[in-house]
Amino acid sequence: MDFRDHLRKIIHVDMDAFYASVEQLDDPSLKGKALAVGGSSKRGVVAAASYEARKYGVKSAMSGRQAARLCPHLIFVRPRFERYKEISQQIRKIFFEYTDLVEPLSLDEAYLDVTVNKFNFPSATILAREIREKIKAKTGLNASAGISINKFIAKVASDINKPNGQKTIPPEDVIDFLEQLDIRKFYGVGKVTQDKMYRLGIFTGADLKLKTLDYLQEHFGKSGLHYYNVVRGIHLSEVKTTRIRKSLGAERTFSENISSEIYMLEKLEDIAEEVERRLKNSRVAGKTITLKLKYSDFSVQTRSKTLKLFIASKALIMEETKALLYQEPIKDSIRLLGISLSNLNTEQPKSVKKPSIPKEEQLKLPF
Repeated sequence: MDFRDHLRKIIHVDMDAFYASVEQLDDPSLKGKALAVGGSSKRGVVAAASYEARKYGVKSAMSGRQAARLCPHLIFVRPRFERYKEISQQIRKIFFEYTDLVEPLSLDEAYLDVTVNKFNFPSATILAREIREKIKAKTGLNASAGISINKFIAKVASDINKPNGQKTIPPEDVIDFLEQLDIRKFYGVGKVTQDKMYRLGIFTGADLKLKTLDYLQEHFGKSGLHYYNVVRGIHLSEVKTTRIRKSLGAERTFSENISSEIYMLEKLEDIAEEVERRLKNSRVAGKTITLKLKYSDFSVQTRSKTLKLFIASKALIMEETKALLYQEPIKDSIRLLGISLSNLNTEQPKSVKKPSIPKEEQLKLPF
């Protein structure tokens, strides 16, 4: 298989520090300052950090307490998700001006397949620049972009010239780019896999490419084939215009740790009500219910049960959640509780058929 058999023109657009940038946009007094959205100096988790805060090591998913230690003058603001959704919708409208093949990954990033676009324009690089300029003009926010032959490389490329930049990896540069790429940048390589690869002497794409398919499958199981293909520029995942939700839930972090199971049940009642609301809004139900507990030492435990029937009502959610809570003793005080439903009653949509490109013309297409 040759990556040239599957050439597409994919743009990955990623907003720069989206939540924090929206807050700085709406409140000019925050511009140029170290800012964290979510969390606080005492509790909670940082949802996003401005670039000024990132210089101090502050990043998303970090505890507010740790962020405050790293950056004592850090400003914490409460997230405003409705506002973020409003701007995200404006950005997506811009995407659809160019192509109907748009796959949102979150509020602040998406893949666009512009192989065949609404302007019949040949250069994905110029289209990406124009899209970023429109986003800036419409919202006042900066976006970065990566452009290449598949989703994997485009996503990696979008991070290279951040913030407010873009990077194109044309077909003729794909193999050299992948061989020089740090293994940590490869999709599907988390911290555990990274450490394992390091132990096996795999530090770059070139090192990975030296390994046979049998070797990679022996050490990494089913993921071995993915690693074998992707380092050769082969990533067949199409831009999916409809993403199937796999789970739905809600969670709460408390201002003070709680240890009473009765008090936990009170909090879970509120969480279950929120889950019910989200299920109804999404018109889905689920069979697998999961209770998430984060202890005072930040360790996380999950307890799950798969039911015979789909559920969506607060009453049934609480009935199962209560059973999970009492399934075994609570080992310590709790700082966070969460409830989620998975194994949802959603159907897999038919994939969108991609426009074909004559193979003999592929390498002639300008990027």
